[in-house]
Amino acid sequence: MTPAAERPTPVRRDARRNRELLLAAAREAFATQGLEAPLDEIARRAGVGNATLYRHFPTRAALIDAVFQDSLQGTVNAGEEARGAADAWTGLAGYLEAVFTVLAADRGANDLMTTAIEGVTSLDAVHAHNHETIALLMERAQRDGTMRSDVTVEDLLLSLATLGRTVPSLAAVGPPHAWRRQLGLFLDGLRAGTRPATRLPAPALTAQDLTAVLHDLGPHRRS
Repeated sequence: MTPAAERPTPVRRDARRNRELLLAAAREAFATQGLEAPLDEIARRAGVGNATLYRHFPTRAALIDAVFQDSLQGTVNAGEEARGAADAWTGLAGYLEAVFTVLAADRGANDLMTTAIEGVTSLDAVHAHNHETIALLMERAQRDGTMRSDVTVEDLLLSLATLGRTVPSLAAVGPPHAWRRQLGLFLDGLRAGTRPATRLPAPALTAQDLTAVLHDLGPHRRS
C-alpha cells in the first residue's frame, strides 16, 4: 500500500484540475478574441475565481506562455520542410501559406506571430526559427534570381505582420481562404521580373526598428 505521505492530496488534485480548466478556457478565449481576452472572463469560463487564476498564472504573459508553448510546433515543422525545398521560392511560398493558415484559424496565434509580446519566453525559439527560415530562403531565392534583390528580411517580416493582422477579419467576412488572394499579390511583388523593379523610396528598417514597430502594433483588441 502506498504510504499516506506519498499519496496525492485532494488539494493537489484540485490544483491540477483548476490549471487544466484555466488553460482550456484561455485557449478558447484567445482563439476567438485574441490575446487581450478579459482574464475575468477566462476565470468564469473555467468555473474558478480570479484569485485562483492569478495563483496559477500571476501575469497574462505567464498564461499565454502556458497556452501556446507547444501549439506552434507545426509552424516550426513547416519551416524545416521549407528549408529542404529544392527551389527556394517554392519553399518560401509554401512556408508562408502554412503560417497564414494558422493566422486565419486562431486570433491568439495570430497575435503571437504578428506582434512582439514581452514575457512569453517559450515562444522566443519559435520567433527565432521563423526569422531564420525566412532569412535562409530569401538569401537562396535572391541568389537564384527569383526574388528582387533589394528586399531585406525586416521588409518581409514587417509586411507579413501587417498583412497577417488582416487575416482573421478576411476569414470572418469573406470566403474562408480569402487571404490567399492577398498573399498571392504580396508574393508577386517580391518576384524578380524582367523589368527593373521600382526603386524603394526609403531606407530599410533595422532589426531594432522592426521590434519597436511590432511592440507598438500590439495584439488584437476585440471585446
